Amino acid sequence: MSLRNLDAMFKPRSVALVGASRRQGSLGAVLARNLLTGGFQGPILPVHPEAQAIGGIMAYPDVASLPLTPDLAVIATGPASVPGLIGEFAARGTRAAIVVTSEFAGDGALRQRMLDAAEPALLRILGPKSRGIVRPSIGLDASLAPRKALEGDLAFVSQSGAMLATALEWATERGIGFSHLVSLGEMADIDFGDMIDYLAADTSAQAILLYVEAITDARKFMSAARAAARVKPVVVVKAGRTGPGAKVAGTHTGALVGEDAVYDAAFRRAGMLRVGTLAELFDAVEMLGKGFMPKGDRLTIVANGGGAAVLATDALIQAGGTLAELDEKTIARLDGVLPKNWSRSNPLDIVGDADGARYVAALKILLEEGGSDAILVLNCPTAAHPSIDVAQEIVGFVEAERNRGKRPPVIATWLGNGSAAAARQTFARARMPSYDVPEAAARGFMQLVDYKRNQAQLMQLATSRAADISPDLMRARAIIDEARADGREWLSEIDAKAILGVYDIPTVVTRAAKTPAEAARVARLLGVPVALKIVSPDIPHKSDVDGVRLHLEGPKEVEHAAHAMLEALAETAPEARITGFSVQEMARLDDGVELLLGAKDDALFGPALIFGAGGTAVEVIDDTAICLVPLTAELARQTMSRTRIWRILQRYRGRPGVDLDALTLTMLKVGRLMTDLDRVAELDINPLLAGPKGVIALDARIRLAEPRLDGVARLAIRPYPRDLERVATLRDGSSVQLRPIRPEDAPALQAMIEASDIEDLRLRFFTALRRLPPQMAARMTQIDYDREMAFVATPTDDSAILGVARLAADPDLERAEYGILVRSDVKGRGLGFRLMQTLITHAADVGIKEIFGEVLAENRNMLEMNRHFGFEVRTHPGEMTLMDVRLPIAAANG
Repeated sequence: MSLRNLDAMFKPRSVALVGASRRQGSLGAVLARNLLTGGFQGPILPVHPEAQAIGGIMAYPDVASLPLTPDLAVIATGPASVPGLIGEFAARGTRAAIVVTSEFAGDGALRQRMLDAAEPALLRILGPKSRGIVRPSIGLDASLAPRKALEGDLAFVSQSGAMLATALEWATERGIGFSHLVSLGEMADIDFGDMIDYLAADTSAQAILLYVEAITDARKFMSAARAAARVKPVVVVKAGRTGPGAKVAGTHTGALVGEDAVYDAAFRRAGMLRVGTLAELFDAVEMLGKGFMPKGDRLTIVANGGGAAVLATDALIQAGGTLAELDEKTIARLDGVLPKNWSRSNPLDIVGDADGARYVAALKILLEEGGSDAILVLNCPTAAHPSIDVAQEIVGFVEAERNRGKRPPVIATWLGNGSAAAARQTFARARMPSYDVPEAAARGFMQLVDYKRNQAQLMQLATSRAADISPDLMRARAIIDEARADGREWLSEIDAKAILGVYDIPTVVTRAAKTPAEAARVARLLGVPVALKIVSPDIPHKSDVDGVRLHLEGPKEVEHAAHAMLEALAETAPEARITGFSVQEMARLDDGVELLLGAKDDALFGPALIFGAGGTAVEVIDDTAICLVPLTAELARQTMSRTRIWRILQRYRGRPGVDLDALTLTMLKVGRLMTDLDRVAELDINPLLAGPKGVIALDARIRLAEPRLDGVARLAIRPYPRDLERVATLRDGSSVQLRPIRPEDAPALQAMIEASDIEDLRLRFFTALRRLPPQMAARMTQIDYDREMAFVATPTDDSAILGVARLAADPDLERAEYGILVRSDVKGRGLGFRLMQTLITHAADVGIKEIFGEVLAENRNMLEMNRHFGFEVRTHPGEMTLMDVRLPIAAANG
């Protein structure tokens, strides 16, 4: 359930309040006061067993006595009465209810009775423990808010009622208004996914702000967030960045991939912006709302005092930004307008007596010369020139630039109160981002940089081909099943490397030995320098107990090292069970870099990959980046680029770069492994040695566990559905492969468009489209397989696209719009017919109730096919050249 009946919640024609009270300070009294004084134009119906009126409005003794059926019910009674009240409202046809009652915590049976009572009528419930909703534009204040909200275009959704009230206080003091204020409470029914879907389609909300404590349905949340972030900013504050303490982890990956880090990866993948505080939340939205979007992370700072500039610089660097470099030409031009004692570097200290003209002169040159993605102007109060005067001159310059069609990326920070506060108001009226401290300005700039990167990732066109591997899943699962049958939580190193081998991930030759003597015999057979490692289910990190010896030459050295290990472990880890040794070739990879590549099956979002600097000190170095599975080659490289070691992987000071293609492919293979093998809870490849000629896994650990959900259901983003691939025979006897579209199909889709006749394209897109814009190509190939589907037809021996058919469903999977395009040179072979058949079958399989579309009246071939499959065909109201077509899927299957 998603959007159903939410219109009754947020656009009700009438509201009933059960629990209305005249007792000063009670929840019922606050709700009644807010409802009755908010300006709502529809009927408000208080329900009270004894009172004849509440706030001068006639009250009714019970639900049955109400003179009409309210669209929305607000319930603030004892918890035991709630299920019955929900049942009464549902029976009358009420479609939504807000449950303010807060004593539900821990009573799962009562909560379920409430949901069961609502289900027959599809009545939607906000809460329990909700503080209500506010819709200023329609005068609806069904909340416990302490003050009236200003009308605006921001939607704020909070899991915490207290934070909702805090945000309202904070925003009202600053003149910020809202389209929606929503307190989710315990989210028994309506959750973040539902609200994001609803607000994405509501044009009165220009941005969506979230205060999140925990997500309950990760897949629904990710589907909604990815869709919404494509059309408007979604900014989130997530509480709980630090936990009470990390559990002892058996792998480096387990220690580094914490809950909050995975939330970060999810928000980034969805194209959202995460901020740390409520102030940053509104600051970010203010900058986005003013059209401020930097191209990169290079910032130039112009200040009349060095101290403030240093604070801004520190905050910028800590956030991952860069100070723009001034070239000689720019410095020479600045020399002509600034005092001789200016800093001649970035930050630009233009001296304490700087007036507005000096600021403007510097700004003009910096903007003309380029080299910076934004300019931060800082002003500290001085007696020489009032802050407000300097601000007005800068605003005049910026507005003049705008009048010339330019959008100067200028941020202001005016320190102090009094005149400085008036200056900040001047900037606000001019729609210029402004702050009162330099650190906040630098952080705000970098938040927008991060947002732009997240948006670019969301919209990025995939051009690399998918990893072409065919793993032997039976072998991999047999290894896992054997370990589970033995009661083992951890695979042996040899078994872990065997799993990697199934996915064609290169590993060093490794052999098992039970005794020192057997280890010596294995070393003799390998005939090369070897590494010797202890094998014990009780020792997760072998290096911590001197359980690894490297560069051993010959059998005698190996046997001596093995005995020495056993003697040392008898003292340092006497209770550890020692099952033997692993003997492996010493890897040889010139100019190799030790990396960490791992994965963890997160309890909420499913498998997450971690990449970074490897070795025994990975937690101390803490140079890692995390991403969700599934991923593309582009996403893999972006993840790697967020680490410090990324620079070393390129060609660096005469050192050759590593094979990035091989490294990227290895990440994709690990992602596929985690998708396929749902009993792999943690995987650790450390070190993964990367060099100019490839990669090789030197050590590997795999921990097993029973999955919380089987198969791909545990992934927050549905992976490519291979089970939908099939071969179909066309009318002329030829065969094609029908399969879901992949992100990597973008180039082939472009080629298909370019190979089609312009008239065929006009009939499909209603315009003479010759080539897909990159963002459109990305949107058409990077689909959410849970909500939409696109099938491509290709030759069985080629990747060229012959035809494509797609369904785009609403969040409830009630209705889906279809579209079909067949490449012009293969028309007449029955491919369009086969694609339509595939769409109808898929719609029936996933429970879609109706397929619909719009077809140009002149597109006779498509309309003929519509009628063949049983579509109802009607002329579009008000548009004689357009036909509306619809097919009830039940009828199609009937």
